[in-house]
Amino acid sequence: MPAYGFAHLRSRRNHSDVIEYLERIQETLDPFAGRFVIHGPPAEVVEGTWPGSMVLIEFPSLAEARAWYASPSYRSILRLRTDHIDGDLLLIEGVRPNYDPAERARKLQAEAGQEGQSAT
Repeated sequence: MPAYGFAHLRSRRNHSDVIEYLERIQETLDPFAGRFVIHGPPAEVVEGTWPGSMVLIEFPSLAEARAWYASPSYRSILRLRTDHIDGDLLLIEGVRPNYDPAERARKLQAEAGQEGQSAT
């Protein structure tokens, strides 16, 4: 199942360290089959607010995403970004092909029924 590294970057500065980070990040992703899906264009906000920009990197699995983040090659460049850009980074598993949100609704409904039963 694919996994993603999702970053919400609230502030950006074009510092030379950030440029170096951008020049070097792909070489840290390659051993883990990571690829950029979204890389920081302004988003069209249609509900709510969204300060900043986003980055989405896809990996074959959560194990590869975790291994990339913990890798010495990535750790060696991480501060080039974090020293100059405020944001959050999440590693999250994606959904299987043919994902059915109605199945998720049924599971939530069953959980809600179990919670109601345990209260009595």
